[in-house]
Amino acid sequence: MAPPQPHTRSPVREGVLGFILGAVGGCALGVTHSPVNQAMAEIIEGSLLKPITAGVRTVGPLGLGTLLGATAVTAAMTAAVAGVIGAALVALLLVRLKSSGVEGVGGCVWFTAGLVAALSTTACGAAVGFAVEHLTHGWGVAALLWALVVFTALKMLVHVAVRLTCRERDRGNVLQLGARADGRGRSSLEAMEAEKRERVTVEIEHTIATLESSNGIERPKHRTAWETRWQEREEMETLKREMVEQKVIQQRLTKVMAKYVEFLAFSGAPMTVTAVVTASFGIFGYGDYRFVFVVLLALVLCMAFVLMRSMHLNFWMFTGCMAMFATFAIAVLTVHAGQEAAGMAVKMQQMGQKLNNEVITAQMDHRSSLEAIAASFFVSKVCQVGLGATVGGPLNPKVLVKVIVGGCVATVAIISIVEGSSVVLGVGGLTGALLGAVGASGVSLGAAAAVAVQWSSWVGTMSTTAGMFLGALAVGKWNIVNTAIYVLVAYIFAMINPY
Repeated sequence: MAPPQPHTRSPVREGVLGFILGAVGGCALGVTHSPVNQAMAEIIEGSLLKPITAGVRTVGPLGLGTLLGATAVTAAMTAAVAGVIGAALVALLLVRLKSSGVEGVGGCVWFTAGLVAALSTTACGAAVGFAVEHLTHGWGVAALLWALVVFTALKMLVHVAVRLTCRERDRGNVLQLGARADGRGRSSLEAMEAEKRERVTVEIEHTIATLESSNGIERPKHRTAWETRWQEREEMETLKREMVEQKVIQQRLTKVMAKYVEFLAFSGAPMTVTAVVTASFGIFGYGDYRFVFVVLLALVLCMAFVLMRSMHLNFWMFTGCMAMFATFAIAVLTVHAGQEAAGMAVKMQQMGQKLNNEVITAQMDHRSSLEAIAASFFVSKVCQVGLGATVGGPLNPKVLVKVIVGGCVATVAIISIVEGSSVVLGVGGLTGALLGAVGASGVSLGAAAAVAVQWSSWVGTMSTTAGMFLGALAVGKWNIVNTAIYVLVAYIFAMINPY
């Protein structure tokens, strides 16, 4: 278990334990590096690259960057939220069964919830990736734009329907409670009076038994009866505390589901608007014009200002702004890659090589497509790590070590299962399913970041951070910059409590 009392440990023990826990979380992240890179290589070298390259001529390089970025981040968010909602639903069901007195439920609630979260994230990611692959193959990149718009609208409609249903149910419950209020008021007063009389009786009997013991009078029957009643009262108090705890857990799980349903419905809206605007300019033939970049920058800044200046800043607003800026960065990188290809072509012409405009355009489109794919993979992986850390960070400190180890084991298990099913899933399904593994590693990494913050000394914090770095670098690839970004994102999101 995580160190519930870190002040009782010496800095050396904190450093050793923190380094081990950080290394486990880092290994969970590092083990995802090679499979994700392999999936990206299959896309670049396979038949899926051709419709993406053709999309540059359809929506322009800026539109392609925003469209692929929005699609990748939306898929990552959807997969992560599906895991959280699935786990919350299963945990809520099991807690209610436990409160109803069903045997054999108490010990497997959180293990089952974690298993369902991993399976839900993997299955949802595979489904979304499979759909994206077939849409791109069948109708080109432009089909992703319409799919993104329809998917965003459907999520909002589902959220509105759920809110209206819950509101009607709450209204019905209020009316029922109001009709029964008078009858319950009297019974509540009678129950309070009976409880008060019983409490006074127990206190009197306890006082009499104490006085008799002090006077040397032996009353075994009365003492046995008093002890029996006292034990029954202790059992009732314990049962009441358990019922209150279960009620609090149910309320928290319900709140978690409501927050993440809201996040799923609205967090993708800023990215969708950005992709629609830039892709529309490209479709109408303005994709290569400089003013499109100015329009995109102004749009991103305006939406970010409106969302961040909101009176009630919600989790989906903060994350939606970050995802929108990430999509903007992908678009900029895509345009920059095309410009680099054009610059290389000019240098080759100056060196005497003859290149016609078609060859130069093909090189620019190819380079832009590769950069858009690579940047989308990186951003979606960062998104999954962050959302996973949001789940693992705010958990109870007593279970953080179990979460770190469990997330690492789940990551390895998901990767093994997904790679074994790669023929059935296809490239898109494989890529989407691997997002589930990245999300599981994010949960482990976020829990490790939470442990690092809770140490009583800087030795424990720095050792845990060093373990995260070295574990990720040793198991994955020695890319210090990317690993630093992942760890930083894990720290930031582990400190955020979206509930």
